[in-house]
Amino acid sequence: RETRRTNKDGSVVGYLQLAHNERHPVTGSPVAKVIHNFGRADKVDREALRRLVSSISRFLEPAEAVAAVEGSEVEIVDARRFGGAHVLDELWQRLGIAKALMDAAARRRVAGEVVERVLFALVAQRCLEPASKLACVSWVQERVAISSCPPFDDQAAYAAMDFLLDALGEIARGIFDRTANLLNLSCDVILVDTSSTYWEVDVADEEIELATAT
Repeated sequence: RETRRTNKDGSVVGYLQLAHNERHPVTGSPVAKVIHNFGRADKVDREALRRLVSSISRFLEPAEAVAAVEGSEVEIVDARRFGGAHVLDELWQRLGIAKALMDAAARRRVAGEVVERVLFALVAQRCLEPASKLACVSWVQERVAISSCPPFDDQAAYAAMDFLLDALGEIARGIFDRTANLLNLSCDVILVDTSSTYWEVDVADEEIELATAT
């Protein structure tokens, strides 16, 4: 808060204080309790004030921090997470996944714009906040901002998955054609996630007899 004092010469000096209101134990009226004096308003260390505000704001959600500003004319209507989904969307577009889905949808007279966004939302959720397909519906409606993604229900999610399974071969081919040129790049190191890697052969594995310890 800011308090003002009038000097004998008529000049007014403002002082900044960190304070909070407490109720007087007898009268019940609110009384300001000063926690810290920052000194004269015209000589205050504003950089120190910014650091203090930034430190306190760490314990608030971004929307709460804005709404907590006294006299703020900003009304928080909604607040969504954006960064992670935006990065994934850029990769999705650059790898040609969106185009492959749209092309496959066009050949089946499916609303490509909708099914592509629904499938992206399902993938983004698995990457950022893994949960079920049903949970993805509320995730899109309440927690994340995905460009051009309309609200959808669980039936739309299942329909998008059915389309993906039906057109998987075409979609995979389209993505391969878009990214095959990456195989021409010189490569020194290849990182492989062996936890999900397996091999298939046409011949059955031979049984191995384990030696019995004697």
